Parts: sequence; C-alpha cells; structure tokens
Amino acid sequence: MQTLKDLPPADWPREKLMARGPGHLSNAELLAVVLGRGQPGKDVLTLAVEVVETLTGLEDELTLDTLLEIKGIGLGKGCQILASIEFSRRFLTARKKLKVRTPKDALPLLGALRAAAQECVVVLTLDGNNQVIKSHMITRGLANQSQIHPRETFYPAIQDRAVSILVAHNHPSGNLEPSEADLIATRRLVEVSKTLGIPVLDHLIVAEGGFLSIREKYPAYFG
Repeated sequence: MQTLKDLPPADWPREKLMARGPGHLSNAELLAVVLGRGQPGKDVLTLAVEVVETLTGLEDELTLDTLLEIKGIGLGKGCQILASIEFSRRFLTARKKLKVRTPKDALPLLGALRAAAQECVVVLTLDGNNQVIKSHMITRGLANQSQIHPRETFYPAIQDRAVSILVAHNHPSGNLEPSEADLIATRRLVEVSKTLGIPVLDHLIVAEGGFLSIREKYPAYFG
C-alpha cells in the first residue's frame, strides 16, 4: 500500500482534487481530504485506507464506537466521518434518482468497490425508468475471487420489486479482463433472469483504473 510519502506532491489527495476534480480520487483519497491530517506514525492516506476497509467490510450501520476502534481515529475524526456520511446521504436523497442509461452512469454508486481489498459483488436494482432503487452488497470473497450466485443476486431484486438489475464486482489486481468464471457467472445470471423476468442490464468489472462492461465486450453472453 502506498503511503503519502511515496507519492509526488501533485498526487497528494487535496492537490489531486484541486487539479483534476473529485471524480479522479479513490474513496480513500476522498476521505483523506475530509480528515485533513493523520496521526504520529500514520499518515492521513494510510489512516483513510484503514477506515475505507472497515466500511467496506461492515455488515451493520456505521457507529462512532466502530470508528473509535481504528487506531488513529479519535472522537474528533470519528465525528467528522459520521457527519460527512450523513450530510452526503441527505444531499443525495434529496436529489433525483440516478438513471442508468450507459454503464458509466452506474459508476458513482460503485466507488466502494475500487478500494476493496477483496472481490465484492454489488447489485443495483432498477425501476421501469432505469432509475436505481437501491445498491446491495451481496457477497465478499477472497483477494482474487468472489462467488456470484443467482440466488443471492436476484433476492434483493425481488425484495425491491425491481424491473431489472445491474451487477458489478471489482478486481483488486487492477486487471479489468473478465475471468472464465466471470463469464460463466454472467451467462448463468442471464439464463435465470429470463425465467424470473428480471433482465440483467450489464455486468461490470471495476478497478481503480477504470471499468469494463461485459455486455459491451461480450454481447453474446446477453443474447
């Protein structure tokens, strides 16, 4: 893992945000900007990475007590994080629902995948207007593997009464090419979707360096 001292000043989170905009920052870099500074022996980027890893693996609602268990997060920084999350939630809830017209449209909801150290699978449930109903983290795997099962994939879609879904998972290695297992899982999901009447709009692979649409690169798997 790179620390702040490993990076040239132009790539420090705040400087990177000013030069390129927030969309070019990873989740850890965005959080580093919010935190401002780290602690003795732990720079702000290292601290932010640890917080993001905690958030990614969290099953329950984030609490101040959970944050305080992270070495380097005191009461002040813990409150900063919780306030930032709540502000973002309120701001985004008040806005119009995100509409997915192209694979790229879904990326704002998939940022958590980029910083994850393990492969994770997310399902976006969509309504009849291709607006996102909800984002669901359904599985977490090993450093280079995550199982994608139709049962877990379609369960939230049925709960949300979704008209369609979009599936996404990350490759922590940064390699965006789908594995044979990724393609087999895609074909299985598409087959099941025909029975359930809940189409799979796409299966995306994301990494810090970008994303790949399996539908665009391998359209036959959606036939």
